[in-house]
Amino acid sequence: MSKGSGFKIEMSQSGDPSVFEASNGKLSISVPISLKRRSGRQLITLPDGKTHDPRPWDTDPTPLQLALARGHCWLAMLETGQVKSLREIAEKEGIDNSYVSRMVNLTTLAPDIVEAILDDNLPSNLTLFDLAVNPPKLWSEQRENLEAVAGN
Repeated sequence: MSKGSGFKIEMSQSGDPSVFEASNGKLSISVPISLKRRSGRQLITLPDGKTHDPRPWDTDPTPLQLALARGHCWLAMLETGQVKSLREIAEKEGIDNSYVSRMVNLTTLAPDIVEAILDDNLPSNLTLFDLAVNPPKLWSEQRENLEAVAGN
């Protein structure tokens, strides 16, 4: 923490949880924890043995999540004038123009479909191709297409 903030962080792997109030009104809070490695990640284990689930930002993004992020990034570059065309993005990135176009198509998806991508809650048989190639303009039609693919 910054100097003078009044916060002091100490890590201890033993002891009992406690709260102390100093005469100047400052609080000291003690929470014993232990750090464990699981699948290359450090997990905090609380005194009662419980661990906290990894936060969404601590997990690797799925290919669909990466594609969605790329699409929004490239659309923003176009909208802000950093580039003049999708073709220019493709040249800068050294990739095919049609790939850039398909990723930007993902920015037109219905909010609930985007949420499902971000939550990794889509049917396992759904592919990037299903979502990115000529998505319908109407969100209701996008949902119908998604249901049709999920039903196969």
